[in-house]
Parts: sequence; C-alpha cells; structure tokens
Amino acid sequence: MSQKHPIIAITGSSGAGTTTTTNAIKHIFRSLEANAAFVEGDSFHRFTRPEMDKLKREALQEGKHISYFGQEANDFEGLETLFAEYGEHGTGKLRRYLHTFDEAVPYNQLPGTFTPYQDLEPSSDMLFYEGLHGGVVTDEHDVAKHVDLLIGMVPIVNLEWIQKMIRDTNERGHSREAVMTSIVRSMDDYITHITPQFSRTHINFQRVPTVDTSNPFSAKDIPSLDESFVVIRFRGIDNVDFPYYLQMIDGSFMSRVNTLVVPGGKMGLAMELVLTPLIKDLLVKKRALENMAPVDLPI
Repeated sequence: MSQKHPIIAITGSSGAGTTTTTNAIKHIFRSLEANAAFVEGDSFHRFTRPEMDKLKREALQEGKHISYFGQEANDFEGLETLFAEYGEHGTGKLRRYLHTFDEAVPYNQLPGTFTPYQDLEPSSDMLFYEGLHGGVVTDEHDVAKHVDLLIGMVPIVNLEWIQKMIRDTNERGHSREAVMTSIVRSMDDYITHITPQFSRTHINFQRVPTVDTSNPFSAKDIPSLDESFVVIRFRGIDNVDFPYYLQMIDGSFMSRVNTLVVPGGKMGLAMELVLTPLIKDLLVKKRALENMAPVDLPI
C-alpha cells in the first residue's frame, strides 16, 4: 500500500458487473478531478486467444482443465510487479488485450492479441485496476497487499452465470453450450483463485435478485436492478457513516453491523455515496504528501 501512489482495484468474476462499477468510479474521478491510470486485468493473460484455445483443447484431451481464472493462464507475477512498482514510484509498463475487431483495427492486429508494452501515463494520481485478480493471493504472489482500496463485485452465483451467459452469447457470439462448458471447466480455478478474494476486499457489492434464477442456463434475460437488492459489506474501514447512508438511500436497511442493504435501483447512488469519500481521502493524503500542506478537493 502507498499513500503517495495509491491503488484502487475492482475484482470480480466474468459476468459479475465490474464494468458497471468502473463507470461509477470514473464518474467519481471526474468529480474529484483525479487523473487515474487505468489497468485492464485481461492485459495480464499469458496467452493470446488462439494460444489459449489450443491449450484448452490439449488440456481436454489429457483430462485436465485450464481457464482464465487460474494461475496457469495469468501472469500473477507481472501484476504484482506492476502494483509494487506503481506503489513505490508511480510508474510501470502495461499492454492491452484486444477483445474485439474494432479494438484491434487501430493496432493492425487480430482480436485476442496483445499490444506492445508501453509506459503508464506520467504523473497519475492513482492506479485503477478492473479485472479478475485484483485481490489474488497464492503461495508465490500477493497482489492484494499492494491495494489501498479493494472492491469486490460479486452477484450471487446464479445471477453471475446468467449475466455471463447472455453477454457471451449476445456480444461474443458463443453458443449456450460453449458457455456452460466454460463455466464447468473453470470451477476449480473459480473456487481456488476467485472466491477467496472477496474475504480480502474492503467493500463488497453483492446483487441478489428477487425473482427466480434457479436455472440460470435457461434464462432469457438478466433480472433488472429494480428486481434485486444490493448487499454492501464493509471490512477494515473506520468511521462508516451508516446513519447517513440510511437517510440518503430510501428503502435501505442494515442486516448486520457491517452490512448495508439497498434497493437494486439505488446501486449507482449507493456506490457514489460509499466510494466518493474513500477515494477522496486517498487523493487528499496523496496531494498532502506531495505539497506538504492541506489540500481542498471538490465535494
């Protein structure tokens, strides 16, 4: 962790809704006039898409599994190195993983490949990571210890699978059978590398539907925000102003001493109310260290 070069990470499985949280945090950055360096977790995959497809086929023939959730397919050492270097010096190198044809065209590359490494933008206020492994810990690597604010996006698993199923079939052209197979083959890595992160997060946002999601593989649409509640769990954060949140968010209540529940339609408002003061505090401390004097920021 570093007060002078803070790191914020959103971690969540494929289909967990990390993009929604990212958009909310980008809005907070704009309101605080914070210049953040952005890191996509997919840039730390080890293999291009064709290479990964080949490895999956070979693993299947051997009765094994390889997934994007696991250590074999991801460069945890490189991710920890980036976080450590940024926390120490505010610098680092990064590449991008090009998901789509539109993303790949400007680089004259194919989708599923990586751009060359480049230096992070200079003089950033903080590093912001979105991906699968912002809080991952293994016997060899500890990414979580470098993160100043670790946020988990973790809908209940059936909702997560519904979101993944519909996204991957509608946006990425995969068949339902292929997505189901991917979920099954990824389960060991999911249990080993994904779920333990949510016990290390400072805040979890967990969306819980109020409609039947008992068979996620037959779902035709994603339950709307208004058809759900969001469970917000705090850990290791001092002076959480629960009375203020309860007053500002109509229909909210506390289910435990560290847990706030809000209507799904108020998730964006809740994120802004909860995360803005935490990010502002990181920014104030950083700029105070740089200027050695108190700093006022926009509210």
